[in-house]
Amino acid sequence: MRVAFKMAINKGCAEEYQKRHNPIWQELEQTLLSHGVLNYSIYLDDESGTLFAYAEVESEELWQQIADTDICQKWWMHMAPLMLTNSDNSPKSTALREVFHIDRGDEH
Repeated sequence: MRVAFKMAINKGCAEEYQKRHNPIWQELEQTLLSHGVLNYSIYLDDESGTLFAYAEVESEELWQQIADTDICQKWWMHMAPLMLTNSDNSPKSTALREVFHIDRGDEH
């Protein structure tokens, strides 16, 4: 399944945000992979500070479980100074509804 959502970074934090993701913590990467993340990309609109995230995941249930891991909680704390966040340090995010998809592997 595919998931997409948007988040926002604080003004002037784009460079640090990218730096902290490259490379991402090995333990966090392993947690994402072990929870069924097949691929995950984040894009930045420099003008607005809006982040667009897209992931292909094995299941919604596994994807949701990532938030409960210790490493994810630590990551959120690490990233909180750079982003708009909720009271638990999770990024404020808005789910996006898919309205179109094409996949070369789809046979009709």
